[in-house]
Amino acid sequence: MSDRYELYLTCPKSLEGLLLEEARSLGLEEAREHTAAIRGMADMETAYRLCMWSRLANRVLLVLKRFSVQNAEGLYDGVLSVDWAEHLDPAGTLAVEFSGHGSGIDNTHFGALKVKDAIVDKLRMRDGTRPSVDKVNPDVRVHLRLERGEAILSLDLSGHSLHQRGYRLQQGAAPLKENLAAAVLIRAGWPKIAAEGGALADPMCGVGTFLVEAALIAADIAPNLKREMWGFTNWLGHVPAVWRRVREEAEQRAAAGLAKKPLWIRGYEADPRLIQPARNNIERAGLSEWIKVYQGEVATFEPRPDQNQKGLVICNPPYGERLGDEASLLYLYQNLGERLRQACMGWQAGVFTGAPDLGKRMGIRSHKQYSFWNGALPCKLLMIKVQPEQFVTGERRTPEQRERDREQSAQAVEQKGAAQPVEQARLSEGGQMFANRLQKNLKQLGKWARKENIQCYRLYDADMPEYALAVDLYGDWVHVQEYAAPRSIDPEKAQARLFDALAAIPQALNVDKSKVVIKRRERQTGTKQYERQSAQGQFMEVTEGGVKLLVNLTDYLDTGLFLDHRPIRLRIQKEAAGKRFLNLFCYTATATVHAAKGGARSTTSVDLSKTYLDWARRNLSLNGFSDKNRLEQGDVMAWLADDRGEYDLIFIDPPTFSNSKRMEGVFDVQRDHVQLLDLAMARLAPGGVLYFSNNFRKFALDENLASRYQVEEISSSTIDQDFARNSKIHRAWRFNRKA
Repeated sequence: MSDRYELYLTCPKSLEGLLLEEARSLGLEEAREHTAAIRGMADMETAYRLCMWSRLANRVLLVLKRFSVQNAEGLYDGVLSVDWAEHLDPAGTLAVEFSGHGSGIDNTHFGALKVKDAIVDKLRMRDGTRPSVDKVNPDVRVHLRLERGEAILSLDLSGHSLHQRGYRLQQGAAPLKENLAAAVLIRAGWPKIAAEGGALADPMCGVGTFLVEAALIAADIAPNLKREMWGFTNWLGHVPAVWRRVREEAEQRAAAGLAKKPLWIRGYEADPRLIQPARNNIERAGLSEWIKVYQGEVATFEPRPDQNQKGLVICNPPYGERLGDEASLLYLYQNLGERLRQACMGWQAGVFTGAPDLGKRMGIRSHKQYSFWNGALPCKLLMIKVQPEQFVTGERRTPEQRERDREQSAQAVEQKGAAQPVEQARLSEGGQMFANRLQKNLKQLGKWARKENIQCYRLYDADMPEYALAVDLYGDWVHVQEYAAPRSIDPEKAQARLFDALAAIPQALNVDKSKVVIKRRERQTGTKQYERQSAQGQFMEVTEGGVKLLVNLTDYLDTGLFLDHRPIRLRIQKEAAGKRFLNLFCYTATATVHAAKGGARSTTSVDLSKTYLDWARRNLSLNGFSDKNRLEQGDVMAWLADDRGEYDLIFIDPPTFSNSKRMEGVFDVQRDHVQLLDLAMARLAPGGVLYFSNNFRKFALDENLASRYQVEEISSSTIDQDFARNSKIHRAWRFNRKA
């Protein structure tokens, strides 16, 4: 075997430049950069040192051979030509990883099988003994990369990916890989700050990955010192004496580093469930003397190191992948910016974010930005010098001015009779215009809602075209739906306006930021509008017309209560006494609850969704209506065709379109409404009434229905004041049988 080898070091995309610098410092020669990898030449000691010390690499691959590949047989022959007895005992174990394609090999599983067969066949030629496959902990892990007709055959010296340091056995919902965290810290200048004795604080530390990686750098501890199993441990080319020398050097450096006075490294986390896992990870890393973790909200974050020390604030805020996250994230970034200005003057700050537009909402400028990839997600590291000149125009307020603003806000709210003032932030010009419109609407509609004893109503419905939102009040909660912007609108401008609006809502309505829920409403197809978006399970009780109803503002696009149908529900309550009521496409059966409240003799509610029928059952039970209220799961059209009941009052509010897997065919309200109404009218008792409504803007009722039934459009009388400016929110008709 040679004394000098070609090495391939793989890494996450965007870390190539940093890894190149690191590998050169560790002895890699002739180093060159590739996509998500670097390559170079080194002796075995350098290869071991790269395994031990690289904070950025995923794997260290030792290249055995390069050869051209024309077809699958050529691949097999190239691997077979290697003397595998130099690398693996015939009775040992191996694993094969294959990447790339071409030369007639487009399936990685097939390529890996060819490589494995060649290795096994070569080794069993001597006495028939053959290695077995172990994908978890093999003696040798072989990697073959096929690209543009060239095969690069390598041994993986690392074993498991080098980012797996071994300390992080517990992690949060969206963990940052250790080598990416180390790269962010290096880009943020932490090695220099640590060498000068600076401090480090993470205001949203999760399970402590930034903290541990920062302490490992500061204490000069090799990131993989605690690893016991390596890809070279059972490799026959392994040189134990050289490895012992590398390991002993790392142990001596770690001992010297830990003997120094620990730097001030602190983490703060709002979620109490993550505090102990973070502390456990820190203890496993052997860094409990260096790192402390406390529970605390971002809004109260204030690093207080010894001797008025300065340093680095580093954090990885949530990215907001769930529906409705924009509002809470906006306020999180605003709070972060406010705390940096108030508590971290003179510090450096690095904010690693998958939502750079939200970073602009901190009200503080970044002087540098670095691009990264977190898996498939593009991210930015925003570097900030927390100095007065970095403040964004309009945010340059002293602590005394901010305190005076809060006092004035509190006095104004107290005069209105509200319970708690909401902290004021500077709004953009557009944000202030939006806030003014909300306050104007609240003054008008609030008076009407109080008079009518209405707790849930629409406050704003895209009144200003540039702010395409629907804002609904549910008691002291605000439910915001963003209508997707047309393709002609610049997405960045649409996003900026959304953030302006979200910043304005708490101030204009005097609500806590945590009680604002934002969702995006796009053109819906099938049952998408009813699909689950989250799983928080937070139901709240609201009242309407003397009944109690459960709504869920977070888990679904719709809340369980269609506000525009309030008048028709109240009409049903008034007309239901002594009648047999049928509710088709009942959703959460809010109309059924009203019918029961109005004294219906019996109710039957039909829907395809078990989830929403369970919700309906809870609504009925909440009001004490458990008897004589039948809930039926099924496709409405098929159910009507089979049903032989008779009903005095029927309500139908179908979806525009549905293609649920649980129903036969596809339901289209325009195409199928005649058949639907004929089936329902066949179940209507003499003298009975059927109410039909839908929200399809282009809907046209079939003219021939008027020849068979008495038909009256009642749309205008089913639109309340909060939907008057959007009178086409739905259309409704009253049907009777002809005499």
